[in-house]
Amino acid sequence: MSAALLPFLQRWLVTMLAVLIAAKLVRGIQYDSTASILVASLLLGFLNAFVRPLLLLLSLPLLVVSLGLFVVVINALLLLLVGELVKGFTVDGFWAAVWGSLVISVVSLLTNALLGRGPRIQVTRRPGRPEGPGRDDGPGGGGPVIDV
Repeated sequence: MSAALLPFLQRWLVTMLAVLIAAKLVRGIQYDSTASILVASLLLGFLNAFVRPLLLLLSLPLLVVSLGLFVVVINALLLLLVGELVKGFTVDGFWAAVWGSLVISVVSLLTNALLGRGPRIQVTRRPGRPEGPGRDDGPGGGGPVIDV
């Protein structure tokens, strides 16, 4: 298996698991067969990789005004689009898409964290600063630096 294929398959399986859980938990999201859920998760992953960044850029003023909450609307619209394009996978309305996109986001976040594919956070100390009691932790002091 090639080195580029493994991360793609992992992302696809995580998305498929998230869509399956959303279909079980959210009333209004249904699928007819295993093939439809495979195609729906593949299309959702494709849309999230290529269309979502463009939508985020175009809706930047709304994202700023809503403090990022408009991302939920974008995710719901993409899930609705998948429901329209994939035969055998249905999303019954906007609110089902909103709840489904929230479930998909949370499940994907947790699964990627368990797999070690989430964002990496590194905590380091600034060099030249004393550690332990008595150090100066005031403004510009020797507290931990968090790189994200």
